[in-house]
Amino acid sequence: MTPNPMRAAGRRVRFVAAAGWLSLAAAACMGGFQVRRFPTSGALYAASLAEFNKGKWDNAVTGFEKLTLDLGARDTLLPVASWYLATAHERKGEHILAATTYSRLAESFPDDTLAPVALLASANSYLSLWRRPDLDPQYGTLAQLQFRQLRNVYPDSPLAASADSGLQRISEMFAQKDYDVGLYYVRRNAFDSAILMFKDVVKDYPNTDHARLALMRMVEVYRRPQMNYKEEAAETCNTLRTAFAGNAEVASLCAVHADSGATAAGKPDGKVPPAPAGR
Repeated sequence: MTPNPMRAAGRRVRFVAAAGWLSLAAAACMGGFQVRRFPTSGALYAASLAEFNKGKWDNAVTGFEKLTLDLGARDTLLPVASWYLATAHERKGEHILAATTYSRLAESFPDDTLAPVALLASANSYLSLWRRPDLDPQYGTLAQLQFRQLRNVYPDSPLAASADSGLQRISEMFAQKDYDVGLYYVRRNAFDSAILMFKDVVKDYPNTDHARLALMRMVEVYRRPQMNYKEEAAETCNTLRTAFAGNAEVASLCAVHADSGATAAGKPDGKVPPAPAGR
């Protein structure tokens, strides 16, 4: 749900907008949307907002972009116009323009109530461009930076939890990206390379579910006849049991090793132990 910038901005634009409706009514009779027809910033703001509310994104972009160029740096209408400009870009599917406009708003007006909202919107716009882990992650990295900035600069914001959720989602995607590379190496029988990739997932993204999956795949690779690293498999199972106690998949995977270990201890030579003396 898109936050309401008018609520965030308070009452600062109401007088300007109200005055602008008078000029808007006159301009409407002339037909079409042309910014030069609105003699004041208030009139252009009211007209642009009307276009925005009607879903005419091209007109809204044209109007709000003109306002962001004409309004003075101290004009309280500027951050609101920037918000609507960015949001109109987003509604048009112009995610990069939206993200950069949101980010510029937050950088230019860090004390404005719209700043944390804009950072969150910027991060989400970037993240919408990274649809799958196997694609170029540059937009995921940019989204991550925006989420972190929101978390660090506005730690008490009610949006901080949304930033944490976004960061976790990105971590999962990065973890899956490396995890999938590890699976590729397994399919190619490049087991040493697979182990290195899985270890990186565990080290770099320890709080993701793919860390658990990577550890499980490590156990399976260690047990392969080509590797037969029994001690490493046992140590990894111990790590899994500690970190993911109660997980059914972990219990099932590591029970195999526990059973085989017990058998090896009870029958070191593969023979039936002799009966106790005296019988």
